[in-house]
Amino acid sequence: MADPSSYRPAPGEIPTSPGVYRFRDEHGRVIYVGKAKNLRARLGSYFQDLTNLHYRTQTMVTTAASVEWTVVGTEVEALALEYSWIKEFDPRFNVKYRDDKSYPYLAVTLGEQFPRAQVMRGAKRPGTRYFGPYGHAWAIRETLDLLLRVFPVRTCSAGVFKRAQQTGRPCLLGYIDKCSAPCVGRISPEDHHALAEDFCDFMAGDTAKFIRRVEAKMKEAAAAMEYEQAARLRDDILALERAMEKNAVVLGDATDADIFALAGDELEAAVQVFHVRGGRIRGQRGWIVEKVEDVTDAELVEHLLQQVYGSVDESLGDSSTPSSSIVPREVLVPVLPPDTEQVVSWLTGLRGAKVDVRVPQRGDKRELAATVHKNAEHALALHRTRRAGDLTTRSQALREIQEALGLETAPLRIECYDVSTTQGTHQVASMVVFEDGLARKSEYRHFAIRGPEGLGARDDTAAMHEVITRRFKRYLADRSQASDVEMDLGADDDTARDADAQAAGYVPRSGEVGADAPAGRAARFAYPPNLVVVDGGPPQVAAAARALAELGIDDVALCGLAKRLEEVWLPGEDYPVILQRSSEGLYLLQRVRDEAHRFAISYHRKKRGKAMTVSVLDDVPGLGPARKKALLTHFGSLKRLRAASAEEIATVPGMGAATAAAVVAALGPDPQPAPPAPAETGARTDVPPATTTTTTTTVSETASASDAVGPGEPSGPDTPGVPPTASGAVPA
Repeated sequence: MADPSSYRPAPGEIPTSPGVYRFRDEHGRVIYVGKAKNLRARLGSYFQDLTNLHYRTQTMVTTAASVEWTVVGTEVEALALEYSWIKEFDPRFNVKYRDDKSYPYLAVTLGEQFPRAQVMRGAKRPGTRYFGPYGHAWAIRETLDLLLRVFPVRTCSAGVFKRAQQTGRPCLLGYIDKCSAPCVGRISPEDHHALAEDFCDFMAGDTAKFIRRVEAKMKEAAAAMEYEQAARLRDDILALERAMEKNAVVLGDATDADIFALAGDELEAAVQVFHVRGGRIRGQRGWIVEKVEDVTDAELVEHLLQQVYGSVDESLGDSSTPSSSIVPREVLVPVLPPDTEQVVSWLTGLRGAKVDVRVPQRGDKRELAATVHKNAEHALALHRTRRAGDLTTRSQALREIQEALGLETAPLRIECYDVSTTQGTHQVASMVVFEDGLARKSEYRHFAIRGPEGLGARDDTAAMHEVITRRFKRYLADRSQASDVEMDLGADDDTARDADAQAAGYVPRSGEVGADAPAGRAARFAYPPNLVVVDGGPPQVAAAARALAELGIDDVALCGLAKRLEEVWLPGEDYPVILQRSSEGLYLLQRVRDEAHRFAISYHRKKRGKAMTVSVLDDVPGLGPARKKALLTHFGSLKRLRAASAEEIATVPGMGAATAAAVVAALGPDPQPAPPAPAETGARTDVPPATTTTTTTTVSETASASDAVGPGEPSGPDTPGVPPTASGAVPA
C-alpha cells in the first residue's frame, strides 16, 4: 500500500489546461483513467487527507504508485481520449459496463463478394452492417425468414456455399426460392449485392418504397392476367407487413432516438437502452454497472454514452455502417451529463449532424422512458439473484482470503495452476487467472510439460516446479524488457527512487506524457499475481515455493488447496488453514481450483486425441498440414504414396524436389510379407498356410519436446493425419 504523498507531483508541474490523466500501480499497470477541464484542480483533489476521500477513491490512490497526464486542446478531445484509454487498458478502478447477456444482431456481410445475412454476436467486424440488438435470436430468425421471400439473399455458411459451387446444385433454400442461389450463378455478384443493400435499407426503416414497388408489380401482373405471379407478390406484401408489425410503433412522429434509463444503489446499477428508429423499437440492450469509482448518476450517464457511441470513431471509415444509423437525432437520458455541451459537440461530430441530448419531460417520450426504467429495475433484481456476479460477495471473499492467509492486501489477481496426465503420458498443466473475483479468460494459458530430457516430468511435483519456473521466468523477462515509454523513463541519480525498480525496467514516476506517445501496454506476463494457488497439498506447495525461491521472487503469496478436505496449505506449515464451509473465500478458491482443473483436462484431452491420429508424415521436415492433405488427396492412400517416386510426388501442387525426396526417405519401401515356408516331406498338404502378420508402428504416447507450449505461446492447430486402424496403430 503506497503513500499518495510519495508520488504526488509538485503543484506547479501540473497545467491548468483540459486533459486526461492515468494512475499506474507499482508494476506499471494502468489502474484508473480520468479527464478534467482543469488538470491541476482535479489531480489536487486526489492528494488530500485520505479520511476525506470516498472509500473506493482511497483504495485507488493507495494502490497507485505514479500519475501521468496528457494535455489536449479541447474538452471534446479529452472525452474521446478518455474512452480510447479506458477501452485499451481496462483499468481496474474505472466504471465497468458488463453486458447482462450476449445480445444477438442481424448482420449483413456487405464486405464479401456475396453478402450473407446471419445472426451474429460478439465484437463488430468491419464491412458488416448490423441491425439490433434483439432480445432473442429466434426473433431475428423469424423476421429473416419472412423477408427472404422478398429479399432472397444468401444465408448459408462458407462451407455450404463452397460445396454448392463445386457440385453445381444449390441448397434447399435455393430450390424453394428463399435464396437467389449466387453459388450456381443464378444471379450475378452485382445484382446480389444490390439485393443485399435493398434488404439493409428495409431493415433500416425505409420500408414504404419497397411495399409500393411490390404493389405496382402485383397490379401489373394482375392486369396481364398472370394471376399466379400476382398471388405470389400479394404474399410478399403480407410478409413485409408482418415483418414491420414485429416492431410496434411507439412514437408516432417517426422519431429516431435512443432512450436510456438507470436503476441502482451505491455499489452497482442496471442500465437499459431502447433503440427507436422511425418510431419503432429496433433493439434493446442492457448492462450491469459496478461502481468501482465514486461517481454520480450524471457521470454514469457520460460514461454510458462513451460506451455506446465510442465505437463509432473506429467505424467512420466503414461505409457499410453509416454513423447516422448508430448516433440518432435524439438521445434521451435520465439526467444530463456534467459537461452536456461537450458531449453534444462530440456526438454531433460523430453523426455529422445536430444531436439533441435531453431529459424527456412529458408526452409519449416520457412514458417510454418510464418503461425503459422499469426494464432496468427488473434487470437489476435479476442480477442480484446471481451471487457469483455480486460485487459485495466478491469483495467479502477477497477480504476473507486476505485475513485467512495473512496477506497485506486483498488478492485482486489470483493465478491457479493444475497438472493433468494419464499414467505419466501427455503431461500438461493449466494456468487460470481471476481478477477482482472474476475469471479473466483472455489470460488463461496452457503448458505442455517438457521435463529435463523432453520426455515429461517424473511426477506431479516436478511438473508443478517446471510450470511455476517457466511462468515466472517469463514474468521476469517481460518485466525487464518492458518498452513502454512511461515504463522506461530512466532516472538519474537524483530522481531515482528504487534501484531494484530501475533494474526491473520500471520506475514509478509522475509527469506529463504526449497524446501521440505509444500506448506501450506491457506484456501480459509483466504483471505478477497477488496470490498463486496450486491444486494439491504440501508436496505441490513445496515444489512451487522452491521454484519461486530459485528465481528470487518473494513478493508473491502462495497456497495450495487440497481436494480431500478442502484444506488450504501454506509453504513450510505443518498444519493447514481451515476455512468455514460457508465461507465466501473458500467458495472463491474452489471456483478458481475447479476452473484450473477443467482447463487442464480440456487441453489434456486435446493432446491425447491428437496423438491418436498421428501420421508417419508428421516427422517429414518441411511437410505441414496443407501439404500432407494435398499428398493424401492426390494419391488416395498412404500405400500408393509409399509406392510413388520422388518425381511423381514432386508433381503435386506445393511440393518441391527436396520435400519429395524427404517424403520418399521417410516412408521407405513398403514391407513385403514373408513367403510361406516350403512344406516338409511327409507333411499334410491340405492345411492352409498360416496368416501373414503385417508389421505396424504403434503411436508414441509421449509428446515430443517440440510440442511444448510455454506461457503466452499459443498451441498449434491439430495436425490432420492418417486415421488409425482398429487397433489404434497406423501402417509403418
